[in-house]
Amino acid sequence: MKINAGEIRVGMLLEYKNDLWQVLKTQHVKPGKGGAFAQVEMKSLNKNTKLNERFRSSENVEKASLDETVYNYLYEDEDNYFFMEPKTFEQIEIKKDIIGEKGKLLKENLEVSVSFYNANPISVELPNQVSCKIDTTDVAIKGQTVSSSYKPAILENGIKIQVPPFVNVGDEIILDTRNFEYIKKI
Repeated sequence: MKINAGEIRVGMLLEYKNDLWQVLKTQHVKPGKGGAFAQVEMKSLNKNTKLNERFRSSENVEKASLDETVYNYLYEDEDNYFFMEPKTFEQIEIKKDIIGEKGKLLKENLEVSVSFYNANPISVELPNQVSCKIDTTDVAIKGQTVSSSYKPAILENGIKIQVPPFVNVGDEIILDTRNFEYIKKI
């Protein structure tokens, strides 16, 4: 699908120079002399390289068309995560490097959205919030009641985050999967 260069947004997938690129940054620039353009920083999903490209506002860019399907997480081995489509019970495996750090948040039967490009899985979108248990954390220091004071904590899956002073070892919390930030205590 062709889109105007001014419509490029962060997170979009573009087909450009016979490759698939994810937009990391975009900036609309209108110089005093000459036409406006979009300065776009992209990362190749296949080669893992970065590219800074300048598109004139009048240019059209090819937006990648993706198929999204809901899957349930099953289990993992050394290299892959395994998912099952709930309607057809078809199972797929996705390499751990595609999911990255978010793979530590996967729990059995967690519903995720998998994006496919030309029948190949390219990304896995977790729910925005998941529940986690605090494995270790420091003891709150008495008198430290300023609302912005946070202490380090390690979750049961090994992820390190910052939590408020009232959160203790063994507490269940809600975690934002997009930025690994504490939301609330359950």
